[in-house]
Amino acid sequence: MSKEQQSAAPRAGGVAAAMSALILAVLLAALDQTIVSTALPRIAEDLDGFDDIAWVSAAYLLASTAVTPLWGKLGDMFGRKRLYLASTSVFLIASVACGLAQNLPELIGARVLQGVGGGGMIVLTFALVGDIVAPSERGRYQGMFGSVYGVASIVGPLLGGLFTDQLSWRWAFLINLPVGIVALVIAARALPVATPGTRARIDYLGATILAAIATGLVLITSFGERWGWGSPAIVGLIAATVALAVVLVPVERRVAAPVLPPAMLGSRAVVFSSLIGFFANAAMFAVLVYLPTYLQIVHGVSATLSGIYMLPLVAGLVISQSLAGRWAAHVERLRMILLAGLVANLAGLLLLGTIGAATDTLVLSVYFLITGVGIGMVPMVVLTTVQNSVPAADLGAASAVVTFARSIGAAFGVAIFGSLLNTGFADGTHRLPTVGGFDAARPDTIRRLPAALRDTALDAFAHATAMSYLWIAPTLAVGIVLALFLKPSRNTGADAKVDIPTPARADLEEAAAAA
Repeated sequence: MSKEQQSAAPRAGGVAAAMSALILAVLLAALDQTIVSTALPRIAEDLDGFDDIAWVSAAYLLASTAVTPLWGKLGDMFGRKRLYLASTSVFLIASVACGLAQNLPELIGARVLQGVGGGGMIVLTFALVGDIVAPSERGRYQGMFGSVYGVASIVGPLLGGLFTDQLSWRWAFLINLPVGIVALVIAARALPVATPGTRARIDYLGATILAAIATGLVLITSFGERWGWGSPAIVGLIAATVALAVVLVPVERRVAAPVLPPAMLGSRAVVFSSLIGFFANAAMFAVLVYLPTYLQIVHGVSATLSGIYMLPLVAGLVISQSLAGRWAAHVERLRMILLAGLVANLAGLLLLGTIGAATDTLVLSVYFLITGVGIGMVPMVVLTTVQNSVPAADLGAASAVVTFARSIGAAFGVAIFGSLLNTGFADGTHRLPTVGGFDAARPDTIRRLPAALRDTALDAFAHATAMSYLWIAPTLAVGIVLALFLKPSRNTGADAKVDIPTPARADLEEAAAAA
């Protein structure tokens, strides 16, 4: 390697430390997408903000999604390490502000700032892995980070509930500080200092339009059902978002350093992989968010116990990502792994489409395991395929495109599934009388019904959950069709740039084993 190439990779002794810091960052950023879900009722009570409490979750998702492409492009232009340290610092400062908020507007504003930092942490972490690891090795380590992300999505609500019940909901945010400082110190010392790319004028207009598009999409998915899908607000948001998307392409063609390079949108690998990531994440978050709800309402378990019930899904996710990462060392296997993951995920959703109020725990565990295996294979292959198809100078932008598509997919999956579930449950219980405060719009009020009516409501909720998974399943069928036409490749230029010595790879494997 040349001196410039060597500067892009950390020394052998520091690779394990660098990967550990990145793992902690992904863990924190992913946790904060879900950790507040079980704390929201207490937050609303303490801050007197029941009407606007949904913004506590939406603000983080909106901000993190909107800034993802900008963080990726700035990392390409100014060096990913300094941008990573900056985004982590923003995240930690905002976490403290969230924990100290005295009213709901302060908390929502702090969550916006936290999302700005969290979005940068995630996309820059994935891009830094592309810097440190050669294309032939990326699948293995991207899979490790994907496992952390998936596990955090399940563990987040459990931690939020524990903090709320045992300490205070504020600790759901303040816990980020000690862990984040450790990650920040390790990253400052261990991350490689890569040579920045071409410092052209920042594409402020393109970044603003793209952020506005992301904002529109998140608002549509987060509040479509609450405001009404046919309401003037939602219809106006849809029209404005489509118009901005049309305007974005010619704008990006006229600037020297576009935040979303048009040439990248002409790449089949990037476009198809992003679409697959969108559909797969929609299905994934429909599973991760609503299966615990099904367990708590239908089977009557606590939030903590519902997490234990989900362990087979976590096990399948972690094991499949680990194995898929090893198999992906041969680039020609990437499409085979992707297809296997999508098929397993589709099979899992179809099996979940058969669950009912009396489904045995052992049967559920088998269904969860199959679903987890499918979920685990897809994200790693999608990101690795894109990173291997672009020059090293565009790793940040390419990683941002995929991360952006996956974030929007998660928002759509949660919103569409929630709408299907609520509609199905309301249809199944429309003949039940209003007894003791029972509200079909709030399934948690089922327990207020008399025993005879309660069984009917539980059957209706289980049936609505199952049917919603059947409605979501076709999205994975679309992903399978796209994967058939996807041709993963290896970018030899990027491979040469990030080639690392054998001792460093040993340290990487040590870090993966420790994680």
